[in-house]
Amino acid sequence: MKFQFESIADFIAMNGHGPYVWASYAITFAVLIFLLVSPLLQKKAFIKQQIKQQKLAQATNNAGESTE
Repeated sequence: MKFQFESIADFIAMNGHGPYVWASYAITFAVLIFLLVSPLLQKKAFIKQQIKQQKLAQATNNAGESTE
């Protein structure tokens, strides 16, 4: 079996195309990670907001009942 590159350094350099190739991989993985994490963080913030609104609504209802 013959390898395309003779050493690890040649593999990383990729005949001068290495910076473009590795930057492309890095950007792709960064975007994929963002696309996985972003909805989770948005869901967490939404749930936190809903809990806060429920507590505010309960406090408003309790205040209205105690004055009657």
